[in-house]
Amino acid sequence: MNEQVNSEKNNGMVPAPGNYLPLIINACLTGTVHSKSDSPYLPITVEEIIEDALQVIDAGAGILHLHVRDEKGEPAWRPDAYAPIIETIRKYHPEVVVCVTTSGRLYGDFSQRAAVLELTGEVKPDMASLTLGSMNFPNVTSINEPAMIQQLATLMHEKDILPELEIFEPGMLHYAFYLIKEKYLTSPCYANFILGSLGTSPARVFDLTNLINDVPADWIWAATGIGRFQLPINIASIVVGGNVRVGLEDNLFYDFPKRTLATNRQLVERVVRIAEESGREIAEPKYIREKLGLISK
Repeated sequence: MNEQVNSEKNNGMVPAPGNYLPLIINACLTGTVHSKSDSPYLPITVEEIIEDALQVIDAGAGILHLHVRDEKGEPAWRPDAYAPIIETIRKYHPEVVVCVTTSGRLYGDFSQRAAVLELTGEVKPDMASLTLGSMNFPNVTSINEPAMIQQLATLMHEKDILPELEIFEPGMLHYAFYLIKEKYLTSPCYANFILGSLGTSPARVFDLTNLINDVPADWIWAATGIGRFQLPINIASIVVGGNVRVGLEDNLFYDFPKRTLATNRQLVERVVRIAEESGREIAEPKYIREKLGLISK
């Protein structure tokens, strides 16, 4: 049995107010779960995803976490579904960081999950999601076997695509340390903490602080909560010096007591307002590329 691998920790160190780094906003636009019947504001078509992407960039998002749909509005994995979206986004905002999904929530074959990593040239993604363990969602199991995770990480390294580590519970973070030890990942990493999904880690500030106490000091991390937990975890992350993931993939509502449906732009704009009131600037795409070690476009 492999031992857990430790890494140099943050040790609870949080920047003093006024000394925060610029806030990186990662916008997750559509995902695989929701449909137009859930919200008319959910972008489904190529044109809608592009329009939402351009709007959230204008509002302050510097990373786009992309899923795509087919002609029937169903989740898709084929690279040709991503290509026109990435091409158009880069036409208007070449510096924005484009992240694609390799999620196994609906598609289990390596060939399907890895297909988007084969895009090249002007439509090559900068980043790709890498979920670091299996889990139960409310109605489905997402299987991420060690061999699958390692294969995807290896291909991302070969393609010079930065992994976006998706971490739903503490064991996934510690598995990242193992992958670094075994040279499947290169530190420092970019990590997304996704809290509050039924079957994974709760979305309390306590849970977030426990995770970030184990994050190496040179990593870049962001956090979000699922559904009604998105805003509280976004706020907590802003306050303690982290970054945020926000968008309709994780949360359809702007006001949970009133169940008011949101747009992606509204969710990003709210995060921007909270950040600015908290004394944090919004990170520009060029800054994000420099922090992540990505070559400027």
